[in-house]
Amino acid sequence: MSPDSDPNTSLSAGTVHFICGKAGAGKTTLARELGRTLPTVVICEDEWIETLGFDIQSLDDFGTASSKCRSLIGPLTTELLLLGVSVVFDFAGNTVTSRHWVRTIFETADADHLLHVIEATDSQCLANIHRRNRDKPSGVYWGQVTDETFHRVTAHFAPPQPEEGFRILTHFGSENR
Repeated sequence: MSPDSDPNTSLSAGTVHFICGKAGAGKTTLARELGRTLPTVVICEDEWIETLGFDIQSLDDFGTASSKCRSLIGPLTTELLLLGVSVVFDFAGNTVTSRHWVRTIFETADADHLLHVIEATDSQCLANIHRRNRDKPSGVYWGQVTDETFHRVTAHFAPPQPEEGFRILTHFGSENR
């Protein structure tokens, strides 16, 4: 038996990366960049929701679909982290509740974490959303986002606070993401 297959060999847990940023700030772009530059698995909640066929007509519909997806993604991520595989969440950083959910995952796996925060103004985000609505880029266009939707979603946005105790890396948004 090789040392690599020894069941008594302990693995060090991976790292969970998750992203905080307003709609249009560039979260998916950053997640994909991290996926290209780090040895990691990228999990995009929007892709799960679309692939599983949820019909999203409202923020409540999104909340229901998100909850169901997270009930699958959470245990999967814990297992990946325990196997030493790092994970990037292209979601879960925008509210205190979502960040708490991520904390339960990395603490259960005794894994590290890094919260990537994208600082972007509303005008930068809206410019990116307008461009995405117009160009409909493959893989990042999930449907038309109106200015009204942006403002309704942004009302729920809560930047991380020091007392939450996360390791944070700040990125600065642009109108080119």
